[in-house]
Amino acid sequence: MLLEPFFDPLKSYEENWEKGPFGAFADGEVFAPEGAPHFEIFGRKIHTPIGIPAGPLLNARFIKAALDKGFDMPMQKTLRTRAKKAHPWPNVLPVCVDGDLTLEKAAGQLTFNKSFAEPLSVTNSFGNPSYSPDLWQPDLKDAVAWAKEGQMVVASWEGTDWDNKGEAALIEDWKLGARLLKETGVGMMEMNFSCPNKGTSNLLCYDVEMSRKIAEAVKPETSGIPLAIKISFMSEDYLPEFIKALSGVVDAFSAINTIAAEVVDENGNQALPGQGRLRSGICGSCIKWAGLDMTKRLKELRDELGAKYTIISMGGVMTPEDYQEYRSAGADVVMSATGAMWNPYLAQEIKQAEVV
Repeated sequence: MLLEPFFDPLKSYEENWEKGPFGAFADGEVFAPEGAPHFEIFGRKIHTPIGIPAGPLLNARFIKAALDKGFDMPMQKTLRTRAKKAHPWPNVLPVCVDGDLTLEKAAGQLTFNKSFAEPLSVTNSFGNPSYSPDLWQPDLKDAVAWAKEGQMVVASWEGTDWDNKGEAALIEDWKLGARLLKETGVGMMEMNFSCPNKGTSNLLCYDVEMSRKIAEAVKPETSGIPLAIKISFMSEDYLPEFIKALSGVVDAFSAINTIAAEVVDENGNQALPGQGRLRSGICGSCIKWAGLDMTKRLKELRDELGAKYTIISMGGVMTPEDYQEYRSAGADVVMSATGAMWNPYLAQEIKQAEVV
């Protein structure tokens, strides 16, 4: 059953940032963990390796609510070194998908739904907005301080070539972002290589050489804080090339983000207003197949290479059974965005189901 979402799709990004969260995330109820934390992630004990990925947790209020509801590894939405406005409202729409969103289906067009209904799949289009560091740094420090024993606040960021000065400026901005995040005390830092930026096809994760160059430049700035890379769905030929190049540099890989597709209304017109928004990221139950597939292949590659990277998995995690399926596939940490948004009690359901 879908509950009131903690991020309100009927409100703009700015309204959600200023007034959210909503629903059960705003009721102040705290679920105290039982027993001692026994899962080990990045050398730290965690109660349950369930979190919310970069996306719906906009600021400390959202992160604190997630921690209180038992999401033991919540992630701050992608940040930048300067302020950047969000795409115009709407940013989240329900979409019609019959079964899995295969790559073949994604090559066509999807129609948006008039209501959010199960099985739930949505499109999201924010443009990775960010408030300025003088706002988000103290806010994120506040969120980090809220975490109890067995919990870890993590965060995502993206480098930007603000003044179109080229590769060197882009790399320096990635490094600056790492330094700013480090100062907040987060337990892990995630480089968002899976949203449009300066890489091939506008995704850094599809540019092995540039990805490695940035990761190698950023790693010394982290000073022992685990460093992850967020990636999108990759082909069976490309994923080994990427992982072989980066597994010796970073500590974890997060997969997947979304699957991009064109979204139109019932008349075939672009559903999301604004230039460049015909295609947007699809998430929810319809992409679970892709997240599981990537998890299994990341696990196989880790075994084959004798590597030690942590696998952070997401995509269509809507139920405790989905969580367990990901864990069985090789995920060290499982995260849910769409599922958690419409079911703030998902972490509690996972813990009560006694899954591992």
